Amino acid sequence: MTDEQLSALKSDVDAYVDEVWEDVVADIARLVRHESVEDLEAAEPGKPWGPASNAALVEAEKMAERLGMDVTDVDGYLGFADVPGASGPDRYLATIAHTDIVPLGLGWNFPPLEVTRKDGYLVGRGVQDDKGPFVLSLYAAHFFARRVAAGATLPYTLRCIIGNNEETGMGDVSHYLERYPEPLFCFSPDANFPLICGEKGQYSGYFVSGEVAGEKIVELDGGTVSNAIPGQATAVVRADASSLPAAERISVEPAGDGLARVVATGIGGHASMPEGTVNAIGVLVRYLLANDLAGEGERDFLDVLVTLTEDAYGRASGIASEDDKFGALTCVAGTVRTKDGRFVQSIDSRYPTSTTGDAIEARLTELAEAHNCTFERKSEAVPFYISPDSPEIKALLDSYADYSDRPAEAFTIGGGTYARHFKRACAFGPNDPDEPMPEWAGMEHGPDEAACEATLRRALKIYIVSIARLMELDL
Repeated sequence: MTDEQLSALKSDVDAYVDEVWEDVVADIARLVRHESVEDLEAAEPGKPWGPASNAALVEAEKMAERLGMDVTDVDGYLGFADVPGASGPDRYLATIAHTDIVPLGLGWNFPPLEVTRKDGYLVGRGVQDDKGPFVLSLYAAHFFARRVAAGATLPYTLRCIIGNNEETGMGDVSHYLERYPEPLFCFSPDANFPLICGEKGQYSGYFVSGEVAGEKIVELDGGTVSNAIPGQATAVVRADASSLPAAERISVEPAGDGLARVVATGIGGHASMPEGTVNAIGVLVRYLLANDLAGEGERDFLDVLVTLTEDAYGRASGIASEDDKFGALTCVAGTVRTKDGRFVQSIDSRYPTSTTGDAIEARLTELAEAHNCTFERKSEAVPFYISPDSPEIKALLDSYADYSDRPAEAFTIGGGTYARHFKRACAFGPNDPDEPMPEWAGMEHGPDEAACEATLRRALKIYIVSIARLMELDL
């Protein structure tokens, strides 16, 4: 692309974004209205992740049809929308974003299922992760769909993949890849700029106590999902509420005859980015232990939770590791529940290439056995990496550099995106972590989740120019 062609493209893109922006915001709001949390108990044929998630998928597919794309629903697992190119449907470039969300959680000051505009920000569950970015990908494709409708020919088919199970397992992608060929290249707008070329390995599992619940602790309940640091955790204990002392981040209230409810408040956040968070489960169990609110068997299990929440980097639990690509391992205790007289504590670890899931499992099993409980593996995904010197990555970084004063350098993360499921892929924006946010604005997975409109507008421009550059590559 010559300088003159690039300048003309940018001018067209500026005009397009100005024209469609209010439609973009309206479509984000349409998706945010859906509480699209996985509900496997309500799953049925055509709605494998439950009716609420499916409703958001159907909404997104209707948007794509309205914007002039050819839409395919893949058994309700996910969908995709094509802008046809000369390459045909089997050789295509793709974006992939998702319409499912984590549970709403507590602590919202704004309606979580509405889009609120405040001080240049959009607020609502999914505006940042990932309904807002999905709508950007759709409108980026629409830019090219209009050109095709006017007689232009794209070298490659452009496909917007509409995910619907990213937050809880990414089973939608495996279903897709069993039926369709891999994209030539794919990017996921579900992370940060400049560009993510690698993702840590992911390991998850559960510590399960013996049948000890009920001696002094009637119930433990904390966190909303395993891949988030819990902002709140609760215990119902056999005690007189009025006799329990006050403590920082702890509130106590009566919970019935001879029972007290102890509520711990932390600072939540994503499991892959624990810096600045406070694990509410750790706050809670330390209070229970300090005030003799655990029986002998219960205490043994709480000691495990103290170890797990001592730090978020696996140091206390003995699984710490780091390398030059990914940095340090993280490990967080995400949810604790009481089931059939047992306590169950989840862990979520993001690990570099200097360790393995087997090594993590061996050490955590030792920790469990030393405290009379068991450890069970849930899932694992090995680290993912694509060279930042590849032509596709350079095309995206060049487009980011066109719109930013930041260095356009690829980096790695601990989070997991759809990119790790493809041979040639990356995660690419739309968030810019160096941009300051107001104190009231929340993070992804937390209350008052917010996204800056100006940042989203710029991201839409970057995505269109990036796709134009990808179209010029010999793939």
